[in-house]
Amino acid sequence: MSLLAGIAAFTGTGSATLNGDELATISAASRSLAGMWELARHIDGHFLPYYLFMHLWMKAGTAELWLRLPSAVGIGVAAWFLVDLGRRLHSTRAGVIAAAVFAILPSVSYFGAFARSYAFAAAAVVFSFWALHRAVERSEVRRWVVYGVAVALVCSTHLFAVLVLPAQLLLVRRGRVVPMLAAMAVGCVPAAVLGLVGFGERHAISWIPQRGAEVWLKFPKMAAGATGLGVMLFALALAGAVLLWKAAPRGVEEPGGTGAGAGETGRARAGETGGAGVTGGRVWVFVVVGWLVLPPVLLLAVSQLVTPVYVDRYLFVTAPALALLAGLAVAALPRFQVVAAVVVVLLGCALSVQEHVTVREENGRFENIPWALRVIKAEPDDAIVYGQSQLRTGFEYYTDSLMPVDVLKTGEAPLPDGFGYPERPDAAAALDGRERVWVVWRGSKQSGLDGDAVPRVAEVVKAGFKLSLAKHSADLPGLTVALFVRR
Repeated sequence: MSLLAGIAAFTGTGSATLNGDELATISAASRSLAGMWELARHIDGHFLPYYLFMHLWMKAGTAELWLRLPSAVGIGVAAWFLVDLGRRLHSTRAGVIAAAVFAILPSVSYFGAFARSYAFAAAAVVFSFWALHRAVERSEVRRWVVYGVAVALVCSTHLFAVLVLPAQLLLVRRGRVVPMLAAMAVGCVPAAVLGLVGFGERHAISWIPQRGAEVWLKFPKMAAGATGLGVMLFALALAGAVLLWKAAPRGVEEPGGTGAGAGETGRARAGETGGAGVTGGRVWVFVVVGWLVLPPVLLLAVSQLVTPVYVDRYLFVTAPALALLAGLAVAALPRFQVVAAVVVVLLGCALSVQEHVTVREENGRFENIPWALRVIKAEPDDAIVYGQSQLRTGFEYYTDSLMPVDVLKTGEAPLPDGFGYPERPDAAAALDGRERVWVVWRGSKQSGLDGDAVPRVAEVVKAGFKLSLAKHSADLPGLTVALFVRR
């Protein structure tokens, strides 16, 4: 099932073109170690571990498939641990169903074919819950070490993945408080370091708007990748929590809290309930539900109390919890579990088929640079101006023919403190003697032509050019390609 999940994620890898975030990965990971450190001191510091990994990975190439392969592997790893975690909480059937539901999520197809660390974060989070279950089941030093390593991986893959950890604190008990909190504290060292770095780079996320409670209405779509599927799975997740609660043994202390005798009792009673409650049962209902709902609550709280940080993709780590609860709900049915699982998976596919098609289209990442290159019909001596300097990375990655002259660019390497490039400040002087100039910017036509969101457009107009052609790549934010000619 983990292999199928990885394959499902990988199927769209070569279809949708790289977007700005993925091109930022190329820009960052292509630098020297010193260059990556300098970049991390100014922007994207919390992505430094991922950039270091990709720095080594890209030694073998930068093709789209190769860049996205690690994310597909991450999805497969997450699915594998999800299967075994479901087995531990209820039954092998529950784990397999959870992994199957996870594999059909459009969000999994998106982030499993995305050259960023979100799939890694999901895998690390599932690994941490799996490792915690093992440690709670039998409190041994080596198991707590594994759990500490898992927490460190969570903290290193994405800063906001740590928002799942408060749910794990529900398992703190007198008999394990020292090893559990010690393992978590050591594992959180990377989060402390990256958090301090990120706090000093708040200017880099100034584009994030303030959000309110309305984000809860969009949360099912965010976690699942499709509204209809998300609503169905959240209903199943609620049912799964209730059924797991009812099936769990009552009044049983978790193994590891009071010694081997309690462990045997817990396992015996778990066997009587079909596997639910291997580590004390009911507390895990709250743990898994907390895994699903606490991250958006805490991220919104940080946004309100510190600085706006609420971005949907930061919460992809909740998708495995949604699938796990849905799998538990189906596996806990008194009969016809296999039939119900097939129905859920098929219905889920039907409810999300359009989203699966969309993420696999060329414009599936909403920045279709190959489309923009096809729009540009360059003539000799044409110039090109980029509304956002960092767009060059994508055009240089995809171009396979003669491009208009990049009249503003003054250096081949990106700026050491960001993803933009050094440019001439005077657009009018750079365009002197040119009759035609292509301008490309991220965003709608109106953002560049009617407002002041793209200053380079106004500079071109001021230099004596008028609009001749403007096209946008459909979905927002998308790209706009405009041709300006001399008045």
